[in-house]
Amino acid sequence: MSLLNQLFNRGVFGAKCKTSLNFAIARMKLLQNKRDMHLKHMKQEIAQFLQAGQEPIARIRVEHVIREMNLWAAYEILELFCEFVLARVPILESQKECPRELREAIASIIFAAPRCSEVPDLLQLKNLFGTKYGKEFIMVSSELRPDSGVNRTIIEKLSPASPSGETRLKVLKEIAKEYSLNWDSSATEAEFMKSHEDLLGGAKQIHRQDSVSESRPSQQGHTQSLVSREPEVLPAEATQRLQKLQAQNLVSKNMSSSPKLHVATQAPPDTRRDQSDIMERAQAAIASADHATAAARAAAQLVNVSYWAAPAVAAEGKPSNLM
Repeated sequence: MSLLNQLFNRGVFGAKCKTSLNFAIARMKLLQNKRDMHLKHMKQEIAQFLQAGQEPIARIRVEHVIREMNLWAAYEILELFCEFVLARVPILESQKECPRELREAIASIIFAAPRCSEVPDLLQLKNLFGTKYGKEFIMVSSELRPDSGVNRTIIEKLSPASPSGETRLKVLKEIAKEYSLNWDSSATEAEFMKSHEDLLGGAKQIHRQDSVSESRPSQQGHTQSLVSREPEVLPAEATQRLQKLQAQNLVSKNMSSSPKLHVATQAPPDTRRDQSDIMERAQAAIASADHATAAARAAAQLVNVSYWAAPAVAAEGKPSNLM
């Protein structure tokens, strides 16, 4: 049964592979013919723009022409690879691994299959090769890993990168020559040869410079705002009260440890007047207290004298017989 299954699978793989290859070759020939007509029409439009002096539009349109030309060249190479594989389908059926002489052709077909959506037969071929050689073989070719074997020209022609300025200028000159135009390419050549900075990197660099320049005045404004906010948080009256309280604390602490002259010399000039006023008020309070105590003592003495003198006067005024 195993031999019959192998023979049956070989026959199925070979038949499907031949069918997909024939359809892919026919479809790519048809697409090449259509692209020939489309390219002629696009080149004619670019020649009209150059003749009318509308070079900026021609510079943009020439990129589409280059992409169509690259795709046309890729189809031509893929068509040759498909014909080469079609002629050697019996060898693919007889061997389990991919032959070395067919490695470049099969790897290029696998790589181009998802990038050529107009040729769905290439995707069918990719699936057939995947079932025969395994997923790892497909991943190596699709991801362009080392020793993938994909044709270099196929990689360049199917690349999504925009064409260089030299390539665009060359195609414009070829179009002008094909339609016999007396076109001065100096302005376009100068435009293509300019070293334009990358928009993403340039925008980031400009943004960083702006942020640095804006951060410096913002920091200065922040410090100025803090300085301007300090008197709002602490008004003048509150600061004076705090200074008075601090001065009183200093005076009370230093009175017990150092002479008055030493405290006066160490005190700041703004607090000397306050200290002198406090000292004068304290001395006046002490003097008034002394006067009050002296008056109280005098009053107490008078009360005692009057209290003890009253019985003596009464005793002197009584008659003697009562004694």
